[in-house]
Amino acid sequence: MKILGVGLAAAGLLFAAEMKLGKPLTIKDAMPVATLVGSADQYVGKTVQVKGRITQVCQMMGCWMELANDAGQHVRIKVEDGVIEFPKDSAGKTAIAEGKFTKRELTREQAVAQAKEEAEETGRKFDASKVKGGVTLYQIEGTGAVIQSN
Repeated sequence: MKILGVGLAAAGLLFAAEMKLGKPLTIKDAMPVATLVGSADQYVGKTVQVKGRITQVCQMMGCWMELANDAGQHVRIKVEDGVIEFPKDSAGKTAIAEGKFTKRELTREQAVAQAKEEAEETGRKFDASKVKGGVTLYQIEGTGAVIQSN
């Protein structure tokens, strides 16, 4: 009986090593954040899969997470509210995320609204004067992700 109990406990640890969210991943290999960010326009409109360290998660609904590499390059994975909920305590873990890579040109007013919403979602102070003009926003419209425990 003790051997079976140890085996089941080990199996539980294996299952705890990954958390699968949303649809199953379809691309065989994830690209590094640097590859996606370095050639962003090349990937717009395509389904991509990227791997990185989770640096931020929406603290209101878990509707987005940000993946980064050691060089500080980052990409946001945004999901439709309620479809996938990224665990709010997953910062620092490694994740692989998949979805359609998009590009949006924001006016200054849209950029201010985006920055204000992000400040609310992350619990930070908002300062509209820091938004100097329009911005280009790249992100992945997430369909699935795997969060790995480190």
